[in-house]
Amino acid sequence: MKNILIVVDMQNDFVDGVLGSEEAVSAAGRAAVKIREFDGKIFVTLDTHSADYLDTPEGRKLPTPHCIRLTDGWLLNGEVFGALAGKDYETVEKDAFASTKLVEKIRGIKGEEGIKIELIGLCTDICVVSNALLLKAHFPDAEICVDADCCAGVTLKTHQAALDTMRMCQIDILKADGGNPASVSHK
Repeated sequence: MKNILIVVDMQNDFVDGVLGSEEAVSAAGRAAVKIREFDGKIFVTLDTHSADYLDTPEGRKLPTPHCIRLTDGWLLNGEVFGALAGKDYETVEKDAFASTKLVEKIRGIKGEEGIKIELIGLCTDICVVSNALLLKAHFPDAEICVDADCCAGVTLKTHQAALDTMRMCQIDILKADGGNPASVSHK
């Protein structure tokens, strides 16, 4: 089985920049540890916008310019970037919440032995959930999981809602201790 880690949008603007939070700073630190310990292929997505961001459909709904290509806010968080040193990783620029480019790259390395895909990153409730669901749709037989401790959402409530949504779609959510997937509770 091939192990793949997807590091979603761990960029300065989402960690401690214009859309950052204390939770995102903490998640970035834990993500750096996970990256250092990970053995396998890593894909790093970069939310990428142009200077005309405010004129785009997304910019009209979220009027906060962020991750403008080649600005400091677009760059990877320093701790996360440092953890990637010496790792087998590839960056994937994306201009939408999820990336079909990522699907194509994974399809190119999948092979016959199957794949295990783990996602970490920001924001749980926007880009992490979007990419997880896209990957589940394209690789229904793959083991797909999300390490909730290496993610942060826009709010704690929407972070949890995204985790619940992914659980319902048969994406495993790893427990805080990195152990077995958290169970699904149905009420």
